[in-house]
Amino acid sequence: MWNADTPLPSPEEIQQKLAEFMKREFGDRVQLAGMPQAEAAETGEQVTPGKRKYAFDFNFKPKDIKAHLDRFVIQQDDAKKVLSIAVCDHYNHVKACECGDDLPDYVKQNVLLIGPTGVGKTYLIKTIAELIGVPFVKADATKFSETGYVGGDVEDLVRELFQRADGDIQLAQYGIIYLDEIDKISTPANIIGRDVSGRGVQTNLLKLMEETEVPLRSPTDIQAQLQAAFEFQRRGKVKRETINTRHILFIVSGAFDGMLDIIRRRVRESQIGFGGARAAEIAEEELFAHSSTQDFIKFGFEPEFIGRLPVRVVLSKLTVEDLYRILTESAGSVIKQYAGSFQAFGIDVIFDRDGLRAIAEQAAKENTGARGLLTVCERVLREFKYELPSSHVRHFTVTRSLVENPAAALELLLREAPTAFHEFVRDYERRFAERYGLKIHFPPDATEELIRRARDGKQSITAVVDALLKDYQFGLGLIRKNTGQTEFEIPLAALDAPDKFLSEWVVSSYKKA
Repeated sequence: MWNADTPLPSPEEIQQKLAEFMKREFGDRVQLAGMPQAEAAETGEQVTPGKRKYAFDFNFKPKDIKAHLDRFVIQQDDAKKVLSIAVCDHYNHVKACECGDDLPDYVKQNVLLIGPTGVGKTYLIKTIAELIGVPFVKADATKFSETGYVGGDVEDLVRELFQRADGDIQLAQYGIIYLDEIDKISTPANIIGRDVSGRGVQTNLLKLMEETEVPLRSPTDIQAQLQAAFEFQRRGKVKRETINTRHILFIVSGAFDGMLDIIRRRVRESQIGFGGARAAEIAEEELFAHSSTQDFIKFGFEPEFIGRLPVRVVLSKLTVEDLYRILTESAGSVIKQYAGSFQAFGIDVIFDRDGLRAIAEQAAKENTGARGLLTVCERVLREFKYELPSSHVRHFTVTRSLVENPAAALELLLREAPTAFHEFVRDYERRFAERYGLKIHFPPDATEELIRRARDGKQSITAVVDALLKDYQFGLGLIRKNTGQTEFEIPLAALDAPDKFLSEWVVSSYKKA
C-alpha cells in the first residue's frame, strides 16, 4: 500500500518491476518493450509507442559516399571504395541494432590506413564524418600513455566526441575516432619491462575498440571532480553518466616505414629463384598490399590489437599529376583559399594552367604530399600578400615565371601599370557561368567602362561587377525559367541603371511566357 511518506519509484524501477511480473506470469513468451514515454516525460515530447528517436538517419550506399569523396580527394580510388563499404557496413549494423535487430556475429569494421604523409588520410575520414553527420575526433597516438603515467588517457578521445556532439550522448556513441601515427606505439621485441607508451596504450585502445563504458567525468579532471562533489553535497548522490563505445568507429593510420623490410623479407623467402630477386623491386604500396597480420605482430603490435582492425587500406604516394589535379579539380583546393585571401583586399588573382603545374612540380619535391602545395603557395605568394594590398595593383596572374621567380615578378608588377584588365573581365564571365549556369558577356564598350571604373576607384574587376550585378543571378534565373534563355549580353546602358535594366528584362520575359 502506497502512502504519502513512501518515495516514488523511478521510471527504471517501475520498468524492472513490470518486467519481473511479466516474466513470472507469462514466462519468456511475452517481453516488455522499452518505455520511451518515461524518457520523454521530462521534455514533454510526444513519443509514438513502438518507435524511438534516432540520433541520425543513415541511408547512404557505398557509391554515394565514394562520389562525395571524389569531389574532395584526388586519386586513392581503392581506398575510397574500401572505406565507403566499411562505413556502410558499420552504420547499417548500428541502424539494425537501433531497430532491435542485433547481429551477434557481426565484427566491427574498424579500419587501418597505411600511407605516407599528405596523401589525404585525415581528409578522407573528416569528409565522411561530415557527410553522414556524426562527430569526429582526430589525435596522434604518440600523445597517449597508459593510464596512471604521464601523458594523455585514451578515454579522453571518447569524452571529446561528447563535446563535439554538443552534449548529445546518443550521437557521440555513433562518432568516429581517428588516431594517426599509430605505428609509433608499436612495441619493439627488445623492450623488457613495462612499456607505458606502447603496449599499455594498445591494451587500453583494445578495450575502447571492443565495447566499454567510459565515464563522462575524467578522474584526472579536477573541475569535473569538484562539480561531482557539489552535486553530492546538494543532492546526496552523483549522477554518473557514461558513453558506450560499442558503435564508435575507430580508424587508425600510420606510415609504417620500418615494416617494409619485414614484408620484403617474407615475400622474398616465400618466392624462389627469379621471383625472390624481384621482391626487392616491388613498389612500396604494392608491398603494403601484401602485408599480413603476422607482419604487424613482428613490427610490434599485440595480436589482439591488430586483430581488431580487420579493414586495411593502402594509400599511394601522390605524383605531380595528382597534385596538379588537386589544385584544379578538388572542391577543397588550396587555390580557393588564396584567391579568397587576395579578394579580401579587393585583388583579383588568376592561376593559369602552367602556373598551377609549376606549383605541383615544386610541391612534389617537398615530399609531404598535398601539404606541399600549401608550403609552395605560401613561399611563392607571401610577399605578394604583404605588398599588393597597399599598392595600385588590383589584378595579377600566377604564371610559371612568377612561381619560379616570385621576387622578379612582384617587382615588375609593382613597377608597371596593370594591363590584364580585359582578361579579368573575361574570367569573371567564366566564373559566373560556372557558378550559376548562366552565360553573361560584356561587349567591348561595356568592358572598357568596367575597366575605367576599376582604375578610377582602385578596385578589382570582381568588386566592380559584383556591385553592379548583385541580384542578376536571380533575375536571369527567372528569365531562363520563363523563356529558356541562358546567354545574356550586358550592354553599356545596363551599367548606369543595372536594377532598372534587369527589371525590364524580367517583365518582358513574363510577357513572352
